[in-house]
Amino acid sequence: MKRELSDLIGRELTFEQLVTIQSVDVTPDLKHAHVYVSVFGGDAAAAKAVLAKLHDHRKELQALLSRRVVLKFTPQLHFKLDETIERGTRIIDILQSLNLPPEGEEREGESNNPPDGR
Repeated sequence: MKRELSDLIGRELTFEQLVTIQSVDVTPDLKHAHVYVSVFGGDAAAAKAVLAKLHDHRKELQALLSRRVVLKFTPQLHFKLDETIERGTRIIDILQSLNLPPEGEEREGESNNPPDGR
């Protein structure tokens, strides 16, 4: 479903930013699908505009998806912004700002060898 939906969005809609489908979670009853979307190259307002455009074209995408993916029900699509990549980048930036020495290097006055106890 993720692959087909990504292909449909890439062919049917155009965006100013790079839009990717990160994951699709389908409920066990196949009635709803939560589509997690990442938006690259824009701010929060651009991401909201992308979600609004996806939501506006939801019924069209569902109809096209029903022809490509055969399921008992075609799930209703719910688009959500996936911010895990942005959070990961922010964590990496924070870790790099701490200026920790690379693994295996010693700081001044410290030793990697534990004391003998003798």
